[in-house]
Formats: sequence, C-alpha cells, structure tokens
Amino acid sequence: MAQLTKQQFIEQLAPTVIRIRREGSTMFPSVRLAQNVLETGGVIHPWYNLGGIKVGSGQTNAYWHGEAVVKGTWEVVDGRSESTRAAFRAYESVYHFYKDLDLLLATSRYERVRKAVTPEQQADMLYACGYATDPAYPAKLKSIISQYGLKKYDALGSTPLPKPEKLKDAELVVVLYKGEVISEGYLLKGTTWVPARLLGEALGAKIDWTGKKVTVNGKELDSILSEATGYVQIRDLSAELGLTASWEPAARVILLSQVKAGS
Repeated sequence: MAQLTKQQFIEQLAPTVIRIRREGSTMFPSVRLAQNVLETGGVIHPWYNLGGIKVGSGQTNAYWHGEAVVKGTWEVVDGRSESTRAAFRAYESVYHFYKDLDLLLATSRYERVRKAVTPEQQADMLYACGYATDPAYPAKLKSIISQYGLKKYDALGSTPLPKPEKLKDAELVVVLYKGEVISEGYLLKGTTWVPARLLGEALGAKIDWTGKKVTVNGKELDSILSEATGYVQIRDLSAELGLTASWEPAARVILLSQVKAGS
C-alpha cells in the first residue's frame, strides 16, 4: 500500500466519514478521524479495521461477516502497559468498519458517547465507557483534533445527502472500490444509477456526452440527465470497464471488483 502522510490519510477518509455522519451516525467526524489516526498510526490496512475493534462475541452482522486477523497490541492493566495479542475484526471496506462501529456504539454501554454534545466530551466518554484502557486516550484524541483542525469536518457532516431531481425517489446506496467509497448510487426500481463522469473517470474511463446519451470509452449507454449530470446503470458501466458489480442487500452497498480470469 502507498505510504500516506497523516494529512493525506485524513483527507482520504474524510468523505466517507462525512457520509456516515450524514447517514445518522452519532459520532463526530472529528473524533472518528482522530481515533483512526491514533489507532492505526495513519495506515489503512487491508483489513480496514481503523478503530481496534476486537472480535468480541463473534456475532456477525450486515457489516462484519466473521473475518479476523490476529496481531499484537497493548492494554493498560492495573496502571501498567502490557503487551498482548488479540483477534481483531477484518472488513471488506472502511465503510463496513464505520457502520459496524456505529452498531457497537448503539449499545447501552456507550449511551454517554452517543449523548455527547461536543467532540471533546465524546472523546472523554469513549474512555469512560471502556472503549480504550489507556487513561491518556481522550487527551490524545483531543490533541489530534486540534493538530489537524478536524472540527471543520463536523460542520460538513451536518448537511443532508442530496439527490438528483430525476432520481429523487431512489434509495441512496454506496458504491465501493478497493475498500473505499468511490461514488453514490441511486437504487430505483431494482436498478442502480451512478454519476457517469465522477465514477467513470475515477476508474480510468473516458466519459463523454452525445447530447442524448453518456458514452463510456466511446460506447453509448442508457442514461438519465439531471442537473447537468449524466447517470448510467452501474452494471453497464462496470461491464464496459471489465469490472463486476456485486450487491450486498444487508449492507445496502455495491462492491466493484476486477473480473476474475476465466470467468
């Protein structure tokens, strides 16, 4: 994986963090991003666990399917730091991780985290509710928030997710690629429409407009034009780019991946 600076790490995750907040998460984006920096050192690992969530009871859900990695960690026990090894949850994407963390924070144990009215209070409550054993955990989170000016993302997370007028009755879903959110999707009557230029160019395609239809690498696709943006069906776009689009109904996400050889 490419080595990121802390600022690049934050900027890469921020759009997904903001989206999660807009979906109704009680966690402040500033606190979430600070936690990600603290827990990972600024590295997005292939198992996408950005908050040190352990396997725990092992109960699977829409966002965690039972995969795990075992690695070294440390805990504060009776005031002493002790090295240990633990099984941590592994995820298909950062989006899956964030949604699973929200499920954890929705339990009664973390009521004070949910009710926090400032990022600073939420950092305190994460420790008070037992999310971490390090007594310095809240201070570290607050320091990272201040150092990188993370509160600016809190305001961005307070605005609702918009929909194009011609897809206003669609369900908003998420399109994932290589573990990260790459685009919005609009699920309408069993078909998911995506912004052709935004998603296509992000995947290396040449996108154009004939005046009636979107073209992807020169091929016309069925299109919807709304507010000067052309939308195409995700299955058509992915087929033109040699990708498969898999639907996860429980998580309400589409996973884009390379077509396997021989398939």
